[in-house]
Amino acid sequence: MLEKSTQFIQNNSPDGGFLQSDEWKDFQESTGKKSFHVSLDCFWANAFLHELPLVGKYLYVPRGPVLNVSFGSCCECGQKGILELLRIAKKENCGWIRIDIASEKELRFLKKIKGLKIKKAPHDVQPKQIFVIDIDGSEEEILSEMKPKTRYNIRLAQKKGVEIESVDRNSDKLEEFLSEFLRLTDVMAKRSGITTHSKEYYKKMLKNISENNLRLYTGKFEGKIISAALISFYGNTATYLHGGSDDEARNVMAPFLLHWQAILDAKEKGYKRYDFGGVKTSVDESGKVKIQKSPWEGISRFKLGFSKNKKPLNFSGSYDIVVGSHKYGLYRFLQRTKELFVFLELVQNLRILLRK
Repeated sequence: MLEKSTQFIQNNSPDGGFLQSDEWKDFQESTGKKSFHVSLDCFWANAFLHELPLVGKYLYVPRGPVLNVSFGSCCECGQKGILELLRIAKKENCGWIRIDIASEKELRFLKKIKGLKIKKAPHDVQPKQIFVIDIDGSEEEILSEMKPKTRYNIRLAQKKGVEIESVDRNSDKLEEFLSEFLRLTDVMAKRSGITTHSKEYYKKMLKNISENNLRLYTGKFEGKIISAALISFYGNTATYLHGGSDDEARNVMAPFLLHWQAILDAKEKGYKRYDFGGVKTSVDESGKVKIQKSPWEGISRFKLGFSKNKKPLNFSGSYDIVVGSHKYGLYRFLQRTKELFVFLELVQNLRILLRK
């Protein structure tokens, strides 16, 4: 039986709500972040204090606030929650509150709150699309939902002798597995052009989040770890948080077997959904999902192979509630200046290439 707070987060968070859990809040505090909590009958928000050079502090509510605006009676409750976040932000001398609102419906609700100034953030902190599959059926049903190539790759990895093992923070193998995980995330970042967290961040995550909520999976081939992934377990959803794979032995398809084993483990523990995290897709005129050309292309293709009929979940993205107009104006000016310098650098590099 889920706790009341966990149940509320699960019922109103498309991704399962781990980033709004008390477990994630405790971890963020272990990294030195100051946190704040606001909860009412139809409102939940864990917010974290961040600070930037020149512009100062802001509050960030990852994948939140979590709202239930299904019924009119909840609107007053939601408004009270937002106003409490504003009070905290003003007290902490913040320039803005960054939120990751789940849907357009919730965004419309927030925009109706009198005096609230909401702007689209210059970038989205969390992925705007995630891929979540149902794992409530039998193993055969889950396999049948996969694309044929994904099923083939799982069997190929088994045939090649890939071994999957998982550890938690209490394991005597944690340091060894963590070292390999960090190496593989670096390899993946260089290959895909995706930014990862610092090594200290991952170390604190593994050592501070409960063994009931976080496990590190590895795939080993011929005695060497070639694939690794951090999987969280919360409410009724298991979530792929971070991972990487080696450039060597990619033909043995270790990541496919690793995630299949994580799915089986989650299913055995009673979890109903498996969240593969961010993807980048579009929908054509016929309604068919198309993978976008981007650094995420290969990762998106890999994830979507685990369910041929499931469509990605879409979020509204990150928005900023302006608290201090002068601070926020300076922040946006600096953002535009940074983007201009990046553009000018790209133009200069292109000119150099054309001269060759």
